Amino acid sequence: MDEERGTDAVAVELPGRGSDFLQLAAGELPVGGKAEWLAGRLREAIADGRLAVGSRLPPTRVLAAELRVSRGVITEAYRRLAEDGHVEGRRRGGTVVVAAPFRPAGTWSGHRSRERSEAPSGGARVPLRRPLPGTSAAPGTPPPGTWSPDTPGTRSRRTPGTPPSGGPPATPFCHAPGADVFDALRNAPAAVDFTPGKPDLTTFPRTAWLRAERAVLAELSAEHLGYGDPRGAPALRGAVAGWLARMRGVRADPDEVLIVAGTAQALTLLHPVLRADGIDTVAVEDPGSLGARQHLHAGGLTTPPVPVDADGVRVDVLRATGARAVLLTPAHQFPTGVVTSGERRRELLAWARDGGLILEDDYDAEHRYDRPPVPALRALLADRVCYMGSVSKLLAPALRIGWLLAPPRHRAALIDAKRFNDLGNAVLPQLVLARLMDSGGLERHLRLLRRRHRSRRDAMIAALAEHLPGGTVHGAAAGLHLTVTYAADVPDTEVAAAALERGVKCQPLSWHRQLPGPPGLVLGYAATAPGAIAEGVAVLGRTLRELS
Repeated sequence: MDEERGTDAVAVELPGRGSDFLQLAAGELPVGGKAEWLAGRLREAIADGRLAVGSRLPPTRVLAAELRVSRGVITEAYRRLAEDGHVEGRRRGGTVVVAAPFRPAGTWSGHRSRERSEAPSGGARVPLRRPLPGTSAAPGTPPPGTWSPDTPGTRSRRTPGTPPSGGPPATPFCHAPGADVFDALRNAPAAVDFTPGKPDLTTFPRTAWLRAERAVLAELSAEHLGYGDPRGAPALRGAVAGWLARMRGVRADPDEVLIVAGTAQALTLLHPVLRADGIDTVAVEDPGSLGARQHLHAGGLTTPPVPVDADGVRVDVLRATGARAVLLTPAHQFPTGVVTSGERRRELLAWARDGGLILEDDYDAEHRYDRPPVPALRALLADRVCYMGSVSKLLAPALRIGWLLAPPRHRAALIDAKRFNDLGNAVLPQLVLARLMDSGGLERHLRLLRRRHRSRRDAMIAALAEHLPGGTVHGAAAGLHLTVTYAADVPDTEVAAAALERGVKCQPLSWHRQLPGPPGLVLGYAATAPGAIAEGVAVLGRTLRELS
């Protein structure tokens, strides 16, 4: 989410449109023969299993808008597939895959074997005026082994959390963040809440959920009300496999999908499995999620930091740590928003082939606005990637539904860990979610969210340009948050504490660092109306000026 506003703002990343469906990028469309090209891509996806029999194709109007072509191009491509007998129109049921083309063994050349040579290129990209300070491993970066979990991100001139008035400190910012820091911040009252990663829960599709729940209950047998498969309901595992194939380029059999209570539980289940494999260290991105790091620490795992630059995590530094596993957010790095480039992806995959294990947290990849879709690393090297995702950012965290796709050698141990942890997720919500996924309801909800989030993202960028004109905005092309760094010599914990005292809640960037780095704020916008966003950012700007 980068937009040039003011003298030091980053330059905007120009729109590079595309569709999450099969990761179709508008920039790949040929000048002529668009319908034939699209029909070919669809045939390939049907043949290699990404579009299974029974899968619905997107509405022609929606796909045409995402690819920036006329509706006639999509209609013609669908017509050709219908003539071949691969799909058929079902009025309100849409266009559905009914048969797969025959492909001789050994001739498959689907998406999984194609690694994109570069990061998404569906539109012109204006380079950043300057990279996120402190995220590239410039000369002087502390070598591996010199970090400490207690290393401060910034130096404070007064007690962190003490407001300028000298009044009582704001509790979440008094000390180094502990295990309960997010609970404390969540419970702190605020008029404007910029907590990153918080979706707009008012948009939860209650009507669609109730409709799906009624349909599920009408068909549910008594046997389904007993103890279920600890791996998850077969219907949801199948629906997730289909969703990942269509939206993230990941080909997986339903038996490879383990349903979990969100990414947090996925990390918890991985603790004993990794230790049993002799892994007691998991490298992490820096800056990177404090919450994820806390979950790894809770399992007795150490987390050496690896700097992130404009292309993603530094693989040379990763190798130097000696860690055999790394936790990554490659599609939309948290909190910087960096997309791992094609060259860096190749370096990561080479590291993994040498014995490394990638834990891929695909936490909000569906939420993108100004760039084409980015395929998951799992789509490129399934045997060395543990893939984690959930509906927490798409529907609601309260559902506690996510998925974990592990390499074959870890799969049985993870199923055992899930079994002995809770015997499996609640079955009824799984079946309702499966119905939403299979019916297209979840994709319709995602389209609604994108329009809503884009307007709120734009409102926050405009407000930052007005009230923090010297700040640099990062990660604006996707996600539910953006990060702003500033040049003032004011610790970000002080800014966050003073802002909270004035009714605005946000997170300091230093919370998400282990290595030293410049100050900044991580600001979520998805759950806040545009008017409140403008008011909240005005408070942040005024607070920073008064503290400077």
